[in-house]
Amino acid sequence: MDITFSISDDIPLAVNENAKDFTRDLRFFAALAWYRKNKLSLGKAAELAGYDKLDFIARMELEQEPIFDYGEEELASVFGDAEKLP
Repeated sequence: MDITFSISDDIPLAVNENAKDFTRDLRFFAALAWYRKNKLSLGKAAELAGYDKLDFIARMELEQEPIFDYGEEELASVFGDAEKLP
C-alpha cells in the first residue's frame, strides 16, 4: 500500500533535514507512536518504520525511548510470578 500526502517544503527545512531523511524519520516516529499505544508489536512497528527489529531497537535507544515500558502493576505481576518458580 502506498500512502501519499503533501507537506509544505519548509517543514523539513524547519527540522534541518532533507526530504529523504525527513521521510525516514516520519515513518519511524509514526511507528513509534503506534508502538507506544500498544497498537503495533515491536516487529510490526519496525516493519512500518522500514527497519528490522534490531535496527528499530537501536534507533529507539538512540532516541532514548524505552523498549519495554511496564507500569508498576505489570512489573509486580511479573516478579510475583517469578517468585513462584522453583
